[in-house]
Parts: sequence; structure tokens; C-alpha cells
Amino acid sequence: MEAIAGITSRIAQIQSQIATISAPTVRGAPVLGTVSTATTSSSAGSFGAALEKAVATQNNVITHATGATGVAATAGAAGTSTTGRVDEKGIPLELKQYGNGKIPDEALSQIAGSGHKLWSPAARSYEALQAAAQRDGVTIGMTDSYRTYASQVDLVQRKGLYSQGGLAAVPGTSDHGWGIAVDLRLDAKAQAWMRANAKDYGFVEDVPREPWHWAFKPHKV
Repeated sequence: MEAIAGITSRIAQIQSQIATISAPTVRGAPVLGTVSTATTSSSAGSFGAALEKAVATQNNVITHATGATGVAATAGAAGTSTTGRVDEKGIPLELKQYGNGKIPDEALSQIAGSGHKLWSPAARSYEALQAAAQRDGVTIGMTDSYRTYASQVDLVQRKGLYSQGGLAAVPGTSDHGWGIAVDLRLDAKAQAWMRANAKDYGFVEDVPREPWHWAFKPHKV
């Protein structure tokens, strides 16, 4: 009984800590998990309301998914390596401990010949894809790769939420935030090449209205 009481007390402490976490704001936009009164007062029109609602909804999803058992499960069982593994949505298990958009530089891998970074398996596969395209006389440029949480918030402010006709995902939900997505610079020839060959390297075009966006999701190929 004392052991059960101890566990119950610890769970209560964890829940209390989660409830009291207050993340900073980025350029006046709410960081995931916090919808401040200041943000509410400064929001204007349907855009502000839509952003607050989307962030609040995502926070509820994460809160329910990250109990003590859930957090331990995403890190993998003791003694079991998560390197190179993904969950059913294609999210790298080894990166989930950091959070979307909060991955340290050392946990990512630079793409050769560029200043861009991705999850290592995605980076290596993209390099192979790019080399194959070059052999076929196709040039593929890159405009974006891993995206921090702050840059996701900034993108929403500049380009609007995808669900509202814009081009940005809810901060904390983007594949860019997991280091598995790239935005490419493609002419007609390169776009055709990608659609014919990218699947061989695990990349899929999975965002409607964004033919430049490709994500490393071999489980969808």
C-alpha cells in the first residue's frame, strides 16, 4: 500500500508540474501549451482566433498523449535502441524526447553541400536522391528543411494557417519540426522527376497545394 501511495503521489507531482509549465512567447504568438491573455487581446479578426483555437486544440492532444506511461513509451523500452526507428506516423522515435521544433543541432545531420539539416536517415536518403537526379541531368534546389518551433510560429504569422487557406501547419505539428521534410526548388522537369522517382528514396508529396514540399516517409511509399 505504501508503494501504491508513493506512485500516486509521484503522478500527482508530475501532473502538477505539467500544469504549471509556461512556455515563452515568440514574436507575440503563443508557444504550444500556452494561450496567454496578452496574445488573446492582441489577436485580430478570424486569423488570431483560428491560431489560438488550433494551438489550444493541439495542446489538448499532447496533454492527453504525454502521461507518465506515454512519455516512457516514446523513449523506447529500457535497453531498446530507437535509432533509425519511427512510429506509425513516421515520427523518429529518437527525436520525440525533444519535441517538434525543439531538436538540438547535434541530434540532426547536415545535408552534404548545404546548410540544411534533417534527421540522419532522411538526410542520407535525400543525398542519394539528389545524386541520382544529377546523373539524370536534373537540378533540385532546397529552400527549407528542419524548422524550429520559433520559425514555425513566424511562418504562421507571415503565411497563415493551412487550415485557413494559408501555407503553414499549426506550430508543433509540422514534419519540418521533426527534421523529415524539405521544401524544394523545382522546375517542371525536376517536379516530374521527383514524382517518378522520389518514392524510391522514401520521399512522398503529401501536402496538397504544396508541390514543393516532400517528406521522408518510407512507410507511405
